[in-house]
Amino acid sequence: MFARVGTPPRCAARPGGDDGMATAEYALCAVIGAAFAGVLYVIITSGEVRDALTSLVVDALSSGF
Repeated sequence: MFARVGTPPRCAARPGGDDGMATAEYALCAVIGAAFAGVLYVIITSGEVRDALTSLVVDALSSGF
């Protein structure tokens, strides 16, 4: 007749139980992560970025305290 205090409503639980990712979603996320890492690697190892980072580090080390 009356619901007890603290009991969840009946519509709160999904019937399919789709909590978390499925195997295909894990595979897709792994591929996307690897592709993103590859793009970042190419950007970081490019000559312009390498020169900019090298000059930044050299300037920081040569400033002296």
